[in-house]
Amino acid sequence: MSRIIGFTQGTFDMFHIGHLNLLKNAANHCDYLIVGVNTDELVQSYKSKVPIIPFEERMEIVASIRYVDEVIGMDTLDKEVAYRRRPFHRLFIGDDWKGSPRWIETERTMTRYGVEVIYLPYTKSTSSTIIRERLLAY
Repeated sequence: MSRIIGFTQGTFDMFHIGHLNLLKNAANHCDYLIVGVNTDELVQSYKSKVPIIPFEERMEIVASIRYVDEVIGMDTLDKEVAYRRRPFHRLFIGDDWKGSPRWIETERTMTRYGVEVIYLPYTKSTSSTIIRERLLAY
């Protein structure tokens, strides 16, 4: 049997336990985990804010996590484009996205490639947004 390649993608700004939980859980569902790190420009285009930690540093942080086998820079949220760049068998995302129109469509698209979408538990206690808000409050 060939190895199962997994893929997940994110900003990974101000790396925290939620990020670590996602990567650890994803690694438990595949043999080789590829992580896409969103460029600063991409993040600004959909969040209307620039990450606190610069792109190159976020790439290095994620690459140093033992659960991660490969890191690639991402300039798009389109998972079909990601798949064409670096094929994978499983796509991981937090379960807070389950049932959203964007992810219903992503599931349809990825099924055509034989990719299984797996929703992993989202860590509700923390997020980069929460950390940013706390920092700005001081």
